[in-house]
Amino acid sequence: MTTEVPEPITGPKEPAISQRVLVVEDLEDTRVSQQQLLCLSLGLEVDTAEDGQAALSMLLERNYSLVITDLRMPKLNGMKLIEEINQRKLPVTVIVTTGHGGVNDAVNAMRMGAYDFLVKPPNPQHLCMLVQRALRERSLQDEVASLRQELGQRHSFQNVISKSPRMHDVFELIGQIATTSSTVLVIGETGSGKEQIARAIHQASAEQRPGAFVAINCAALPETLLESELFGHEKGAFTGATTQRKGRFEQAHKGTIFLDEIGDVPLAMQVKLLRVLQERKFERIGGTETVEIDVRVVAATHQALEKLVKDGKFREDLFYRLNVIRIDVPPLRDRPEDIPVLASFFAQKFTRTGQTPPKLSPEALQVLQGYSWPGNVRQLENALERACITARDGLILPKHLPSDISGLISSSKQAMQVDLSRSLPEQLSELVASFEKRYLRKALRRTRGHVGKTAKISGLSRRSVTEKIGHYAIDKAEFKKD
Repeated sequence: MTTEVPEPITGPKEPAISQRVLVVEDLEDTRVSQQQLLCLSLGLEVDTAEDGQAALSMLLERNYSLVITDLRMPKLNGMKLIEEINQRKLPVTVIVTTGHGGVNDAVNAMRMGAYDFLVKPPNPQHLCMLVQRALRERSLQDEVASLRQELGQRHSFQNVISKSPRMHDVFELIGQIATTSSTVLVIGETGSGKEQIARAIHQASAEQRPGAFVAINCAALPETLLESELFGHEKGAFTGATTQRKGRFEQAHKGTIFLDEIGDVPLAMQVKLLRVLQERKFERIGGTETVEIDVRVVAATHQALEKLVKDGKFREDLFYRLNVIRIDVPPLRDRPEDIPVLASFFAQKFTRTGQTPPKLSPEALQVLQGYSWPGNVRQLENALERACITARDGLILPKHLPSDISGLISSSKQAMQVDLSRSLPEQLSELVASFEKRYLRKALRRTRGHVGKTAKISGLSRRSVTEKIGHYAIDKAEFKKD
């Protein structure tokens, strides 16, 4: 059969596409025709298979970027081939071909993940254009997947991403406790990644604890509902209890239960939690049967539990039961080296399939690294999500960031403006005072209000730091709460 080679496609020239293509077709003439067309017109490397079974074997042996498959074939039809590709998560794009009477089947194939379909016999020029477009998008998807894998290999531990030496100390500690059943207390500011740390502990313990990871926010529920959520209830235990319900502790049997915001648990509930931690058993609400559990408990809070104990708001015995292994998660402002890598990760995360992740401009990165991030990693994630939506030209600029973050640049420039109607010493004095105050606040935040450590960071004497704190009316207690 003579192969019809289309006229060269007009338009801007593009770099040659080097990905490998697999044509799957039971009719030999059609199979050879498509192979020659793609080889001669696009310069592609094209292999062929006469049925879906042969194609699947080839896909498992070699890497292909694109599969062009007929739907109706012996041994393994096109729909089944797509199912196998999906189940095995093979990184390949699929185009299906079908006769005039099989358009409904082709639409169903697209619902299963096929990229597009062509009615046989396909127009040669249309086929070439579709193949080019599919390969371009496949190339972008492969690039994003490669970046994510590289990022994960270099700076990731159990899906927690960080370059910070302090976080790597946390990773090392998680590795040490993975084979134990010890209770863990995670301390960190809101948004710093406490739940991600809890999940990392669970994943690192997967061989010893194959059960589920079950999380509950203790601050989000009133006491009556919290008890039912944690311990479950029997049928008829209260109005509306129409069936027996297992609580979170039972659901986490042989796994991990994560008690977030443990500092907000009422005192009466703390007594019941203490018993579970001591005896590993409890009764459901309205029940008499004792339920025994084998579960790792990870609790977390942004509050200083020692202070709550001192104030009589948290039981001391429960605190010691929880504080077996303590993990302090540093806030994002204390690990600035994580900002570029996290920003890159979030830019990839919020990029739509088939698109290239936007790049951070040096100016935008400078803004991100100069911000104090009171909302920590969660706030950074939200900022990058907004930036990815608004940066349509592939480059994230300061203007694409939320105004409360990017506004710092304009306010900083405003502060540096020269006013010739006022004397130079007067303006210099104001600038120095403004900088001193911001410096001291940042140093105190890092040291949690410790004057001696702040003096060491700043290179000043304790007396000088104390005097400046008083002069600028800075409240040290504000930072001790962080």
